[in-house]
Amino acid sequence: MPARGTTTRRLAAIGAVVALIVALVATTLAFTQGDDDSAPAADAPAGQRTTDPERQRLYDQLTKATARREGGDKLALGRHDAPVVLVEYADYQCSYCGRFTRETQPKLIQKYVDRGVLRIEFRNFTVFGADSERAARASWAAAQQGRFRPFHDTLFAKLRKGDALAKDKLIDLAEESGVRDLDRFAEDMEGSDAKAALKRDAEEGYRIGVQSTPSFLINGRPVAGAQPTEVFEQVIDEALAATKAGGGAERPAGPKADGK
Repeated sequence: MPARGTTTRRLAAIGAVVALIVALVATTLAFTQGDDDSAPAADAPAGQRTTDPERQRLYDQLTKATARREGGDKLALGRHDAPVVLVEYADYQCSYCGRFTRETQPKLIQKYVDRGVLRIEFRNFTVFGADSERAARASWAAAQQGRFRPFHDTLFAKLRKGDALAKDKLIDLAEESGVRDLDRFAEDMEGSDAKAALKRDAEEGYRIGVQSTPSFLINGRPVAGAQPTEVFEQVIDEALAATKAGGGAERPAGPKADGK
């Protein structure tokens, strides 16, 4: 039956992704240094390093398995058909996730997103328990009213933990972020759709081997921790160069932008 065949293909794809991560671990590129900004930068400037075809194939397959490029994705920023996709796995109680949002992301938006080069897709990957899950559901609820980015940035404006992420505090932050219908926000935050969205993100992260936050994929190339902005720029430039050379993942046709 077609449904059974689809399920079989999906399971095979999941197994292939796991195999990819094992291969990346063997080449010291696995997600093992999240919540840490101490990992060294790459040892050569963008444009001076080359990616061997086998590793590029792994990157391309990992991109296809994770970059959703969904039209109307309210948690995404940038063109639907941008040549480079950065997938971020983050927790709202993670200090280095906040550092990335405050210090690095604005520079990447200005340099790449605004030029149509980069798309950023956010994944709620909660590792610090119920308070993180509540904050993640709140970010999803804000997104349903088109206020994900303001709420996300407000939440990460400083490190918030425990009681600072209580339901009433999150509602206050939603109001501060321009969410208009607070009753709907509160209802969405506790609803089954929010929980399903978090489950989807978590399953994706665990499936590809994410162990800590923040973790990133840039056209399938893992970056662990809140690295210096220059590291992100280098990896983006290299991914863009690979795409222009015909070695990057194919871009889909579709809507031009989300999250703007």
